[in-house]
Amino acid sequence: MLPTYHRTATIDGQQVFYREAGPADVPVVLLLHGFPSSSHMFRHLIPALADRYHVIATDHIGYGQSSMPTVDEFDYTFDNLTKITAGLLNELGIRQFSIYVHDYGAPIGWRLALSPAYDVTAIISQSGNAYMEGFAKPFWDDLFAYASAPGPDTEPGARAKFSAKTTRWQYENGADDTTLVSPDNWLHGQTLLNRPGNDEVQLALFRDYPSNIDGYPQLQEYFRTSQVPLLAVWGERDEIFGPDGARAFSRDLPDGEVHLLPAGHFALETHLDAISGYIHGFLGRVLS
Repeated sequence: MLPTYHRTATIDGQQVFYREAGPADVPVVLLLHGFPSSSHMFRHLIPALADRYHVIATDHIGYGQSSMPTVDEFDYTFDNLTKITAGLLNELGIRQFSIYVHDYGAPIGWRLALSPAYDVTAIISQSGNAYMEGFAKPFWDDLFAYASAPGPDTEPGARAKFSAKTTRWQYENGADDTTLVSPDNWLHGQTLLNRPGNDEVQLALFRDYPSNIDGYPQLQEYFRTSQVPLLAVWGERDEIFGPDGARAFSRDLPDGEVHLLPAGHFALETHLDAISGYIHGFLGRVLS
């Protein structure tokens, strides 16, 4: 097994933590984590891919081991999270890469794919949404209510999304056997969510989330015109981004591969071998 290196780079004055593994002269795969996690969610996938690919997994600003400036010090929008990720890629001299997107990682990955500065050679989506069909009820009702009318009436419902109870539920959701899901996941994630000021970070990103939906028409046009190779490996029991979000890719990318797994939102916890197998087969075909 190849080693995973744990590194930090300074990008626009922020410390960006990232995990790196694999040979330097092979195709790059960029792993972009979701809410409420960090690159920790890829701790097992990285060595599973690093035998053939150069793997980079970042922590977004406000998450994991990266900087967490206050909302007065940093404007928490998905545009700005993308700018930091782009800055890291530029620092590392990476222009061409495949992306693996999960949850919040998807809108960051989509912005990178739409940028003329980069060449995204393939997309792997694990509950990385790009269509309205993907938003599962009732999870999103409180978040959309808060984003459309932030205030004392809607904020409690939004705050419940980063409670300890919900964080654990996100990891266990859809798993046949929850004893396969390590409690280290939600204990690690919740400890970081509970840092003073992090609640305001999460609320700011909830308020900005509709900007991602506003970009869906442009994104879907990119899919249609580019026919970028796509693999969707999705938990069919995901109650945050439902399986219809995976199926919807076929509308614009008819040659895309869609695999629904008997899992939930954090499918890597229970189906690592299946997902890594699909990825190796997919990238082996489209990058050859």
